[in-house]
Amino acid sequence: MARVLHLLPWLLMVTVMTSGQGRYKHIKGLRSQCLGNIMRVTLDKSLAIGNRLEVDVLNGSSYMAVSPAMASQCGYSMHSDPWGNTRLYSTAMACHVENRDDEVFSGGLRLRLYGEQGTDEDAHEVSKTCRYDQWADREIICQRNFMEVSVNRLPPPIEEGKDVMMGAKTGDDQLTGAGQEPVTSASNIWRMVFFTPKEKSMSLSDAQRAGYGVGTSPTRLFFRTPYNNSETYSENVAGVQMRVVKVTTYFKDMWSVTMLDTAAACPTGGTQFSEQSITWFLPRHIYPLLAGHSSDTLEVYMGIAAERLSDQEMSSRGYIMAVTDSHITVQLPVGGPDGFYKSHAPGYEYHITYSIEPMLEVLWREEDQLTRYKVLYPITTPAMPRPPHLWDDTVAEERIFDLTLGTFLHDVQLVNLTFTTGVMNIEEANSRGFNVQEHRFPNASKTFTLQVPFDDPVVAKSHFDRDSTTYTLPLTFGFMILPELTPFSHSVVLDASLQDVVFPVVTGTCDDEAYYVTVAYGSQGNKLKTVVGKRELTSELAKEYGVRDNATHMTMRVPFLSPDSVFTFVIPFAAGGRLDMKLLEPTNLWSLNDFSLGCTFPMPLTECHANGTMTALALKVESVPDLVLEQLTLRDTSCRPLFTNDRFASFAFPVNSCGTTRRFVNGMVVYENEISVAGGNQKQIIPLAQKKSGKKAQPPYRLTISCYYEDYDFKMLAFVPSARQFSRTPIHGMGEMKMQMKLATDASYSSFYMAEDFPVVEYLKQPLYFEVELIGSEDPELVVFLENCWATLGRDRLSTPRWDLIVDGCPNNDDSYTTTVLPPAAGLQNPSHVKRFEMIMFAFMQNDTVVKDQIFVHCDAAICDNNRQTSGLCYRDCSSYPGPMRGPTRPDGKSKGQSGVQLPSWSKKQQLSSGWISMSR
Repeated sequence: MARVLHLLPWLLMVTVMTSGQGRYKHIKGLRSQCLGNIMRVTLDKSLAIGNRLEVDVLNGSSYMAVSPAMASQCGYSMHSDPWGNTRLYSTAMACHVENRDDEVFSGGLRLRLYGEQGTDEDAHEVSKTCRYDQWADREIICQRNFMEVSVNRLPPPIEEGKDVMMGAKTGDDQLTGAGQEPVTSASNIWRMVFFTPKEKSMSLSDAQRAGYGVGTSPTRLFFRTPYNNSETYSENVAGVQMRVVKVTTYFKDMWSVTMLDTAAACPTGGTQFSEQSITWFLPRHIYPLLAGHSSDTLEVYMGIAAERLSDQEMSSRGYIMAVTDSHITVQLPVGGPDGFYKSHAPGYEYHITYSIEPMLEVLWREEDQLTRYKVLYPITTPAMPRPPHLWDDTVAEERIFDLTLGTFLHDVQLVNLTFTTGVMNIEEANSRGFNVQEHRFPNASKTFTLQVPFDDPVVAKSHFDRDSTTYTLPLTFGFMILPELTPFSHSVVLDASLQDVVFPVVTGTCDDEAYYVTVAYGSQGNKLKTVVGKRELTSELAKEYGVRDNATHMTMRVPFLSPDSVFTFVIPFAAGGRLDMKLLEPTNLWSLNDFSLGCTFPMPLTECHANGTMTALALKVESVPDLVLEQLTLRDTSCRPLFTNDRFASFAFPVNSCGTTRRFVNGMVVYENEISVAGGNQKQIIPLAQKKSGKKAQPPYRLTISCYYEDYDFKMLAFVPSARQFSRTPIHGMGEMKMQMKLATDASYSSFYMAEDFPVVEYLKQPLYFEVELIGSEDPELVVFLENCWATLGRDRLSTPRWDLIVDGCPNNDDSYTTTVLPPAAGLQNPSHVKRFEMIMFAFMQNDTVVKDQIFVHCDAAICDNNRQTSGLCYRDCSSYPGPMRGPTRPDGKSKGQSGVQLPSWSKKQQLSSGWISMSR
C-alpha cells in the first residue's frame, strides 16, 4: 500500500478526562521526549476521543496557531490513532525552536482542548529542552508530511600556520573577518536552483511562498519541502518508489558566490503485505543522494515512532530487521503492539486495516562525507474483509431470539435495526422490549447482543410440518464508523422451530332449521382455509352464512337445506343431515381439524291435502351417491317429478291417479303409492339409519308414500281425468326478469363500454349505438318494446331540459337528426329480447350557447307476451304512425303537450338509464 502523503489536520478530536479550572496545569498522559534530532510530545489514550484539540507553537513570548501548511513548511507533524493516542513531532531545526550553538534546542507547545460544544477550554503548556551535538555532514529526515535535509554550511577549519589568500586570516576568522557572519548565511541567499531534473531557479522569498522551508542555524543550512510540491519528483530506486528533491543554494556577498548542494529522497513505496505480516524494503544505497555508486553503511537502527528499539525489544515484539547488499528489510507482524487497527466500509461491507509507524535510521559514509538518514514511515495494510460472525444462542422453548454479532473494533457504533416492519433506532428497540446491548473487551474489540421475542410482529411465522411453527427473524444491523461517520450494514436471518401448534377446536349445535358452528382458532389465528361441505368459505359464502369472527373465534349459521350439507337418512316426518367442515393450513393445505355435525330435522316428506291430492318429496341421501332423481316415478311410470335438482325430487298428484291404491283400516281410508326408479335398474339403497340398526340392504329403490283420511270426513266425488297428465300441469311461482341498456363502441355491436369507461367522449353529429336487452330469460315468446327514450342534462331521469328520442315506440319526427330503431340482428339466440337504436350526438342550446357539454340517455321499456298481445306497441308500424304528440322541451322546462298509447294487455315495464356522454369540441 502506498504511503500516506497528505498532512493530517492540526485540529484533532481527543477527549480529556480532567476538567480543571486552571489554564496551565499538569495533565496525566502528556509527556515529551528527546529522540536525537527529533522532539516528540505524546498524549496517550487517557485523553480519550471526543473533544477538539488545537496546537499552538511558542514564538518568543507569544503563541501562534499551527496550520497544516505551516506544519509541513516549519518541521512539525502530528498523528492520532482511533484510541486517542496522539503524537506531535518537531525537528531540531523546526521554526520557533530556540537553538544554542546547534547543541541545545528548546521548544514549546500549547495544547488547547475544547468540550463538545466548543466551550470549556482546558489549555496545557508543554516545553522541552533537548541536547543534540552529533551532527553528521548531512542529515535527512523523512516525516509523514515533509522531507528535511540539513548540511554543514561552514567551510572546514584551516590548519594552523597556513596563510589564507586574499585575507591572511586564520582560524575562525577566515574568509569573513573576525566576528562576522559567514557568507553562507540566510541573509546572503541569492538564488535557489531546483533540479526536477530540469533546472528551475527562484528567489528565497519565492521559494518560501511556494511552501519551502529554508534557513540557517549557527553551523548548518536546512531545507524542507512537502512531498508533493511541484519541484519534487518520483524515482524508482532499487525497486522502491521514492520522492526526490534536489536544490543548490547560491550565496552572494559582494564579489564572492558560494554554492551549497542539498538533496533528500524519501520512500513512498516498498511494502509487501500478507494476512500475518508487513515487509518494508528500504534501498541500502539511495543513489539520488550519492555522488558515486556505493557507500559504506556504518550504523542501522530500527525503531517505532522515531524511538530506537534495542535488539531485545525488537525480538520481544516480533520485529525482524535484515541488511543485504541491496536493501534494508524490516518485517512487522500484523497486529503487533505498536500499531493499531481501524475500521472501514468499502463496498458497504466491514473491513479493517492495521497501521504502524516504523522508523529506520542509517548512518553511511561516502568518501569523507557522513550522512545520517532517518525515515519515519507510516504503513497501513490494504483493507482486510472481516465479515461479522453471528452466534445464535436461541433456545426455542424460551420463545425468544438470542443472538450475538461481532467482533468489531471500538470505532464501530450500532445505529439502528431494520426489520420487515421498518427501521428502529436502539432506544426505540429497547423501549419496544428488545434487549440491545454493547459488550466491550480488554483488547478494545466489541460485540452486540440482541433479544427479540417470538411473538413480536417483526418475527415471521411459517409452518413446514403440521405440528411445528418455524419462527423467522430477518434483520439488518446498521452501523457507523467513527469519527468519519461511514455507514455499513450486515443482514442476518435467524430461524427457530417449536412444536407449539394449538389446533383449532370446532363445536356445533342444531335447532329445527340450521346448524350452528363455533371455531376456536388456536395458534394459527384466523389465517385458515375453511371448507364447508365441498366449498371453500369465500367472503360471499361467509356473508350468506352470517359468519362473525375476530382474532380468536368464528361463528356461522348454515341452514339445514344448504347445498353444503348432506342428507344421511329419511323417515316419514324427519330427515337426518350432516354438515362437514375442514380447517386447513393455507399454504400447505395440511388438515388441522375435520369436523362433522349430524342432526335430525323435522321435515314431513308427504303432505295430504283436503282436495284429494298428495305431495311427496324424495331426497338424495349420502349413501346413494349415484341416484339420478329425474329417473324417479310413481307406480304409473308416466308420473314423473314436477321438480328435480341434485338433491330433491317433488311429486304432486290426485289420490286417484298415478297407480295410487286405496284401502280401509280402522275407520281410515289409506291411499298408498311408491316412488321408485324407472326401469328398476337403480343401485340398492342402504340409508344410514338402516346401516346403524344393522338391517340388510333394500331391494332397488322404493319409497312408499301414504295418506290417511278419516272416512266420515271424506267425500268421494266423481272425477274423470283428461288425457292431459296432471304431472305436467305447471306450478305457479314468482320470478324476476331484468333488462339492461348498454352503449356499443361501434355499429357492429360486438363490444360495449364498461361502467368505468364513462363519461364517453364523442363529437357532435357522430352516431351513438344503444342496445336494450332482456337478460335472465330463455322464453322466446317474450318481446322487448321501447316505449319512450329521451336525453337530459342531469342524471335524474325526470330533470329538465329534456329532448325526446323515441316516443310511444317510434322515433321523434320533430328531431332533424331522427333516431333510428334498428331491426333485430341476425345470429342472436332470441332476437325478440333485444332492441337497438342509433342516435346522433347533440348538445342542449340556450341563447345560442351550449348549456352543458354532456347528456344522459334514459328509456322506458316493456316486456310483452307475444301470445297474449293482439295489437299495440310491440308490433307498432311507425311508417304509418302520425308521429308523436309530445314536442321538444323548451328552455323553461315546460312541455308543449303530450299523449300516450296504452300498453298491451300483459306487459312488464322497466326504467333504464345510461351513463353520461360528453361532447368533444
